[in-house]
Amino acid sequence: MDEDLLETDAGFAALGLRAELLLALNGLGYEEPTPIQREAIPPLIAGKDLVGQAATGTGKTAAFALPLLQHLTAGGRGGPASLVLVPTRELAEQVSQAVHRYGRDLEVRVLPVYGGQPISRQLQVLRRGVDIVVGTPGRVLDHIERGTLQLGEIRAVVLDEADEMLDMGFAEDIEAILAETPQTRQTVLFSATMPPRIDAIARRHLREPLRIRMGRDTAAADTLPRVRQSAYLVARAHKQPALGRVLDVEAPQAAIVFCRTREEVDEVTESLNGRGYRAEALHGGMSQDQRDRVMGRLRGGSTELLVATDVAARGLDVEQLTHVINYNVPSAPEAYVHRIGRVGRAGRAGAAITLAEPREQRMIKAIERLTGQRIIAEQLPTVTDLRARRLELTRTAVREAVETDDLDRFRPILESLTDDADLESIALASLKLLHEANGGDIDEPEIPSAMPARERDNRRDARHPEKRSGADRSGGDRPGRPARTRSSGADVTRVFVGLGRRAGLRPQDLVGAITGEAGLAARDVGAIQITDRFALVEVPEASADLVIRALQHSTIRGRRPTVRRERYDR
Repeated sequence: MDEDLLETDAGFAALGLRAELLLALNGLGYEEPTPIQREAIPPLIAGKDLVGQAATGTGKTAAFALPLLQHLTAGGRGGPASLVLVPTRELAEQVSQAVHRYGRDLEVRVLPVYGGQPISRQLQVLRRGVDIVVGTPGRVLDHIERGTLQLGEIRAVVLDEADEMLDMGFAEDIEAILAETPQTRQTVLFSATMPPRIDAIARRHLREPLRIRMGRDTAAADTLPRVRQSAYLVARAHKQPALGRVLDVEAPQAAIVFCRTREEVDEVTESLNGRGYRAEALHGGMSQDQRDRVMGRLRGGSTELLVATDVAARGLDVEQLTHVINYNVPSAPEAYVHRIGRVGRAGRAGAAITLAEPREQRMIKAIERLTGQRIIAEQLPTVTDLRARRLELTRTAVREAVETDDLDRFRPILESLTDDADLESIALASLKLLHEANGGDIDEPEIPSAMPARERDNRRDARHPEKRSGADRSGGDRPGRPARTRSSGADVTRVFVGLGRRAGLRPQDLVGAITGEAGLAARDVGAIQITDRFALVEVPEASADLVIRALQHSTIRGRRPTVRRERYDR
C-alpha cells in the first residue's frame, strides 16, 4: 500500500471511517485529523447526538460530513438521508463542495439549496433524487411548503453555525423544518458561541447529546498567538483616512475589512479604490453571481481587499489572507474571535487590526477578557512613518530585483548613461523613479490622535526618555465614558434599552424599532452595543427624547423594555 495512504489510515482509520472515505482524504492530502474531528467523528458514527462549540478553521465541516457519508447506502432513490442547515449561500456552497469531495468514491448526490439561485434547477435535481441537502433555512422551508422536499426519510440533521442562523432571524424556520423530520433522527449542532438560546434548542431537539468544546482552549490556542492584535483609537470623522493610512503601512497581501452595514461597506470600498487599492464590496444586497465574481477575483489575486459585513463573509475561507481589519469594534466579543480566526491558521502569521472610537475602549476590554490576550493600543502612523515605510518597500523591491537573473538586457542602457553620469547618480535617479512609480512621498494632512494625552505622553516618554517632561495632570472624560459629540460636530447621545442578548436582541431589532416608531432614517442610528442584559444605541441628541418615548411604548422581541438616556455615574 502507498506510504502516504498508510499515514492517512493511521490517523483517520483509527476513527472508524470506511475505505472509500480514507482514499478520498488521502487524495485531498489530509494526514491527521484535527482535534474536533478526533473528538466528534467516532460518536457521530455511533449515532449519538452532539453539541459542538467550534470556530471557523477548526475542521468542523469534515467532522460532521464524514459521519454523514459513513452511513450512506448505495442505490437509494427516495428522499434525502441527511440535511445540513447553514446561515448563508456561501457556506451552503462550501459545505456541499466539501461533501462532494469527501464522498467522490461513494458517488454521493449532494445539493445546495439557497435563495438567489434559480429554483427550477433545484427542482430538477430533487426530482432525480439526492442523498444530502445543504441549504439555508428559508429556501429549505420554501421547498417543504411546495412539497418538493420530503424529509420523512431523514436520518441526520446538522445545524451548522447555529448562533449565526438565530442572529439572522431563522429560529422559527429551523423549528418548522425540524418538525418535518422523524423524531428518531440524529441531530448535530455546531456553533461558534453558546448563548442560552442555543442551549434551549439543544434541550428541545437533541437527545442526551455529547458536548465538546473546541474554542478558546484548543483551536484558538493554536491560532490566536500567531495573530498580531492591535487597535488604533480614531475619532469617527477620521475613520476612512485612518484606514487608508494603516493599510499603506501594513501593505497586506490580502485582507478583509469588516464593516457594520451595507452602506458602510459601499462607502469604505469607494474610499479605498479612490486611494489606489483594488477593493471589492461583499454584502447581502448583492446577487449570488456578483458574490461569486468577487470571491473569484480575491482568490485569483486581482483583488487585494475585501470589504464585507459579518453575515456576507460568514464561512469564507481565503487561503492567502494576511490581515483582518475591524472598521468598528464588534458589538459581541465572540464575533471578534470569529473574525480573526480567518488569519494565522496552520501556523501562519497574521494581523488583526481594529479601529476603535474612544468610547469603545470598554468593548476592547471585554474582548481581552474573553480571549485572555491583550490587544495592543497603538498610535496611528504619522506621515513620516508612512514615508519611511514606502522607502522600505522601494528598498525591498530593489533587493528582490537584484536577485533575478534577467538584468543583462538593461546593460546597454546603463552603459549609455555612464557616458554622462557616474554610477551612484544613475542608481539614485533610478531609485527615485521607482519610488515615485510606487506612490512616492505621500503629502496628506496628519490625522488627529484620539489617544488620551496622558497615554500619548507615556508612549512618547517610553520612546524618548530624554524628552520626558512633568506629568500631565489635565482631567478629561472619565475612562469608559462615551463621547457626547460626533467628530463631525453633530451632537449625539446614547440611549439605554433594558434588553440584551439573553432576550435574543439583535441590532436590526433596534434599528427597525427606531426607524419604524420614531421615524428616524437608518443612517441616523449610530453605533449599537448589545450586552447580555441591556443595549446602548447612539442617536442624534435632538431626537433622543422622541426615540425614548417611542421605544417606551413599543414592543421589542415580545417585551416592553426600560428605555432611558445612558447614565454615567459609576
